[in-house]
Amino acid sequence: MHLGMIGGIGPASTVAYYQRLSAGVREAGGVLDLTIVNADVNELIRNNDANDKQAQAKAYANLIDRLKHAGAECAAITSLGGHFCFEDTVALASLPMISAVTPLDAYFAKNGMESVGLMGTKVVMQTQLYGQLSHTKALVPDTTLEAVGDTYIDMALASHCTDTQRTFFIEEGQKLIDKGADAIVLAGTDLSLAFDGRNVGYKVVDALDVHVSLLTDIALGHADLNEHSARLTQ
Repeated sequence: MHLGMIGGIGPASTVAYYQRLSAGVREAGGVLDLTIVNADVNELIRNNDANDKQAQAKAYANLIDRLKHAGAECAAITSLGGHFCFEDTVALASLPMISAVTPLDAYFAKNGMESVGLMGTKVVMQTQLYGQLSHTKALVPDTTLEAVGDTYIDMALASHCTDTQRTFFIEEGQKLIDKGADAIVLAGTDLSLAFDGRNVGYKVVDALDVHVSLLTDIALGHADLNEHSARLTQ
């Protein structure tokens, strides 16, 4: 299966997707067939802040057309924050879309997580993953939600995490654990810059890994595209 990815939002998460997809397909004995297009992260931030779903969906649709012309058979957005207009994008997309949000609730339930702490963009946290958690309780920062969201955007744009930012994220995660979260979900695909496999004293789930696992199965033909995709015809 030829995968298409909308990257660049931000660059670090795009690199992480590529590295982990390549490794997963290679370890399974396959060869990755992948095309990546680069989205404008500043445009995404403007449209996200304005909640202009139609404008961002149109921008995505143009990129998805390019992926289709390159031979891709499905498309994925490499940003959970970038999923704020997912349904609008599906309505315009020329390829079936593989959501990074949809697989998460089932993953949490399967792994016995009744409550998770979310960290990512303000919209992701405020909407509790766009309201798609039906089996799992979501906890988000109280008084520091805007600070977490703003710090995340700063880090994503820089494609680098400072020691001060890393300490801030880890401490905010601990607060959510203290509130009752079974695990902290890196619901921003650039948060791996901050946590990066470190032992922070609590369980961490990288949402990027859940998405990559599904994309790997689809790339290898181990998962049914029709079952795991969203498209206009549905």
